[in-house]
Amino acid sequence: MMNAVVKPYHEMCLNSSELIVPRDTYQRALHPTRVARIAKEFDERVANEPKISFRDGHYYVMDGQNTIAARKFLNGGDDLQIRCKVYFNMTEQEEALLFAQQTGISERLSAGQKLRALIFAGEPAAVAFQQATELAGVHLSFEEGRGKQRISCIATAYHEFIRLGPELYIESLDVLLNAWNGEPDSMSSANLLGICRFVELYHSEYNKGRLIAKLRQVDAFTIFRLARTAGVNLPGKTKYLQQVYTIYNGGSRRAALPLKF
Repeated sequence: MMNAVVKPYHEMCLNSSELIVPRDTYQRALHPTRVARIAKEFDERVANEPKISFRDGHYYVMDGQNTIAARKFLNGGDDLQIRCKVYFNMTEQEEALLFAQQTGISERLSAGQKLRALIFAGEPAAVAFQQATELAGVHLSFEEGRGKQRISCIATAYHEFIRLGPELYIESLDVLLNAWNGEPDSMSSANLLGICRFVELYHSEYNKGRLIAKLRQVDAFTIFRLARTAGVNLPGKTKYLQQVYTIYNGGSRRAALPLKF
């Protein structure tokens, strides 16, 4: 993974009206609940300075938008002067990478928020993951929202992509998509894990058409529901694999696959 390029900064007092939050590219949405919490506990003596990038004659907020909003709230909604750490000579991609890799007491990024920033920054693995996902006809839901043909379990999907590689990952997504027509309830972590592990283990043996047809015969919650009642003898991921394996074999001896896990 690429490392964030940290440029020199200067502490400067800027008016909040000058600060631009680039939500259309890498920044997340404002979190009103967090703003209210920060405002309630705010103490200027210990508050962190927002991290700002001066680029193309404008000041862009890389970190601290909720704190800026809290300061403005405490000022009656009016703009005010805020001491900031202002970085210079950064590209927008470098800003996105620094945003994605922020640490400390900043509000933790969700997997989707971090990945969105890494994709914008051009991080190779993140870009390849997005391309493979979309090639399979599936879209990434960066803000964890549900929708048809949309993956919101981004951390799980990214882990499986890195583990399997593009070919098996795309094949697994194709099975998932066609089994339940991409319905929101079907695009779950349990279904994705079970199918990915099954495709990996039985790649040279299973019949893709049969797997899709068998999965269509059960509802989208079956894998999760059966795995939850499977006991504690198998790890979680293997429990999901076990359900896909059982569904695939059904009652057929001729088409049944051998147990390998």
